[in-house]
Parts: sequence; C-alpha cells; structure tokens
Amino acid sequence: MKVQSLVQETPSELIERMAVAGRNAQRQLSRLTSEQKAAALRDGAEALRHSESKILAANAVDLEDGEASGLTATMLDRLRLDPARLAGIADAVLQVAELADPVGQVIDEDERPSGLHLSRVRVPIGLIGIIYESRPNVTADAAALCLRSGNAVLLRGGSEAVNSNRAIHQALVAGLATQGVPADAVQLAPSQDRALVGAMLTAAGLIDMIVPRGGKSLVERVQADARVPVLAHLDGICHTYVHSAADPVMARDIACNAKMRRPGICGAMETLLIDSDFVQAGDVLSGLIEAGCELRGDGRICALNPQILPVSANDWDTEYLDAVLSVAMVDGIDEALAHIDQHSSNHTDVIVTGDADAAERFLNEVDSAIVMVNASSQFADGGEFGLGAEIGIATGRLHARGPVALEGLTTYKWQVRGSGQIRP
Repeated sequence: MKVQSLVQETPSELIERMAVAGRNAQRQLSRLTSEQKAAALRDGAEALRHSESKILAANAVDLEDGEASGLTATMLDRLRLDPARLAGIADAVLQVAELADPVGQVIDEDERPSGLHLSRVRVPIGLIGIIYESRPNVTADAAALCLRSGNAVLLRGGSEAVNSNRAIHQALVAGLATQGVPADAVQLAPSQDRALVGAMLTAAGLIDMIVPRGGKSLVERVQADARVPVLAHLDGICHTYVHSAADPVMARDIACNAKMRRPGICGAMETLLIDSDFVQAGDVLSGLIEAGCELRGDGRICALNPQILPVSANDWDTEYLDAVLSVAMVDGIDEALAHIDQHSSNHTDVIVTGDADAAERFLNEVDSAIVMVNASSQFADGGEFGLGAEIGIATGRLHARGPVALEGLTTYKWQVRGSGQIRP
C-alpha cells in the first residue's frame, strides 16, 4: 500500500495563492457599481453590530493573553474593545459607505490640437497588503476603505489581537457577501507565522502596495525589506509650540489634550516647546503634571517646577506613546522651527498663537504631513478630517501624505479618445 505524503505550503506559497485569489477578486470588484459597494459596506457594518457578543468574547481572550504576556497598559488600551468602541468601528464602516466613490473620478481633461481628448481618471491600485499590530479596528477600517476604493486587501494582523481580528473579519465578510462581494476581496492571513510578513514584503508583482501599522520595529523592517511599494510613517514625534502670543487657557487645554487624551496614538504630542516670552509657562506645565504626565525638561523648564525631571539628548527623538513628555524652552519662533526641523518625524506639528503672521509662517515653513494652528495634534486622524476612516498616516512626499483614505488608495490612468488620428 502506497502512503501519500502531505506537503505543507511554505509561507511564500501561501501568500502567492492568497495574492492570486485577491487579484482575481479585485477584477470582480471592478464590475460592482458604486451603490453596490456602498450597500455591501452597510451590510458589513450591520453584521459587526449583530456579532457584538462574539467579537467581544474573542477580544476578552486576547486581553487575558495580553495581560499574561506582560503587554503594557498602553498596548492593552489599543487592543481593548467594548460595546462603545465596537459600535465606533461599525460606524466607521458605515461612514466609508457614504463617502463619494473615487473610482472613475476625472482628475482633469484636455482637448489637444491633434483633436485627441485626454482625461486622467482615478482607478484602484489593485491588491493592498496591510501589516498591523494590536489594534483590531484596523481589520474593519482597512477592509472598508479598500473595498470602497475598488481594491482587494490582504490583512496580516498581530498575534496580540488574533482572536479579535478573526471574529471581526468573519462577521464583516459575511455581511459583504450579501451584495456579491467575493470572499477573497478581504482576506486575513490564517497564521501568525512571522515568515508570512517576509513573504508579503517580497511579493512584487502580486501585492501592489504595503501599508504597515504598528510599532517602530515593524515599520523599520517593512521599509528595509520590502520589494513592494510602501506607504507608512516611522515615528509620530509630534510637537506643540506655545508661542509668546498664545492664549494661556487655550495653551493649557491644547497641551493637556494633545498629550493625555490618548497618549498611545501616533498623533499624541511627544515634545512641548514653550516660548521664553510666554509668561504662563508654569501653568501649562502644572496642568500636565496634574493630569498625570511625567515631564522631562531642559534646564530652564526644570527651574519652573521641582517635579520635572532632566531631559536627555535621546528624549527629543523618542516616541513615548505613554504619559511622558519632553519639554524645551525656546527663544522665539526661529528656534522653535529649528528644533522641529531637527527632531520632528514630519507627522504632525502644532503652533498655539494669537499672532496671525506667526501662524502663517509656521504653516508655510514646517515640512510635516499635517501642520496645525490652535488645535490639538490628536485631531490627526482620518475620521476627524472627514475621510470616514484611515488606512494609515503617510509622512513621505510621494503619492499620498497625511491620513490616507479613499483617494490615497487610488492611482490614475490616462484615457485617450480619438477619431482616427495618426501621428505625422
């Protein structure tokens, strides 16, 4: 009797098979109308609501495992779901359904002297690979944004949220299927094998773009190893500069919110710059300390409050993602701009001021994806920008910058209409 051996797929073979299936599904998506895609997302949002108990039970297992493995309080907060947060995830999917479909939009058009009519039209990128950690909401956000923009998506979530991701994915795919969306349009990697990440990064010609969402080590690996175009930001070292003409109450409120609302998100302030001519600096610092923030300051800042610890040189380039903040005193806007130019990660930087000229100069000279005046950096979010949700924040200068949503998930093609022209 001959025994047939079973050959297990390698990570590369698995990713290739899933990518081919995703590309085929993307071609099927191109046949759906805008309203069909919107209806599918509405059904997907409703499926998430109906699966609340199952999703929350799965999340409870992830939280228990996370606590046992020593995840920090910040990481557990990213991971945690409750009825309100799950409702917010479903709402975000619903909001994406109501956004204008970018596919087919005419960017510009022209009639050439030859009589050719040229137009640039938005089209999907194709198959998007998302590699992410901790936050289970990314499973639904990424699926919704990719589907609305006509892309298929291959998701590889982190081990911390494996049960939550699977429960969300199962519910969402079941809802999307009611409108004819193929299951392979939204795929979740079935294994937590880290080799799958490497296989995705080298799947050139199969995966069209990679979006990493996670810690610095993940993004560094993706950017170093990828053979596929990457859309990402490495750090969220966000600054708030309190100008000499800042309103004292506004400065205190913005600083506290920018740091302490949710310290673990990429838009949280990591460095506070206070102008030496701003006389209420002590009040801003006291507000942060009272809110539970550990402050690390330079010599002049430490002299204002004995509870402030001395800053180290490395602190200016550290993304704490915790209730810790670096603080420097600067002599005017030139020094503030120089500090930001040296230490910012080009994510989000803020000025608090009542001086319109200083505000405009800051907006024009700070080279970051998001630059704000008199607002908390915690607004650096696709939902807050009216984009419905975001697939990530990009700090590079090519293709897309800032919160990446529907438009950032499209490219364009030229459509040329003629009437028999031949080139002389």
